[in-house]
Amino acid sequence: MTSFDGMWAAPGSDPRTFDSPVGEMATIREYLTNYRLTLGLKCEDLTAEQLATRSVPPSTMSLLGLVRHMARVEHNWFFRVLQRHLDVPRIYWSPEDNDLDFNAVAGDPAAVDEAFKDWREQITAADRWLDDVTDLGATFALPGDRGGEASVRDILIHMVEEYARHCGHADLLRECIDGRTGQ
Repeated sequence: MTSFDGMWAAPGSDPRTFDSPVGEMATIREYLTNYRLTLGLKCEDLTAEQLATRSVPPSTMSLLGLVRHMARVEHNWFFRVLQRHLDVPRIYWSPEDNDLDFNAVAGDPAAVDEAFKDWREQITAADRWLDDVTDLGATFALPGDRGGEASVRDILIHMVEEYARHCGHADLLRECIDGRTGQ
């Protein structure tokens, strides 16, 4: 399968927006939303086994692992850090396995459903929190041994960067699975 003139979705069916948003928050949110949608698009129409297909040994990276990882990242930054719930354990993580989000992936439909449900719930919760943000310069304590603080702006730009990097991984993983390419 190939892309549509270099694009991932057929003309008229791409859920991403390519507006010219006004203001810093609107711009950041459009990029973040589009990258979230891109990751979802890269996973469409694949079986549980295909989603759990790992890249190349010894890597444990898979599309399903990326979805679990991004659920974990959304939860960590938006709920734990920005909403000041650092005492709540991370999802898809354990003290014994920092890469549990990737390492514990199984090509099981129930595991796929759970990962996508968790990811979507984290996005919905993050977006609800973002709806009330008025100060991108507000600072929050960073978790663990990082120490220090980061602004809402810095964390949001980090989220865009995190999705952008992993959408690049998703491009390569999807192409290995079924040859489909595109943005």
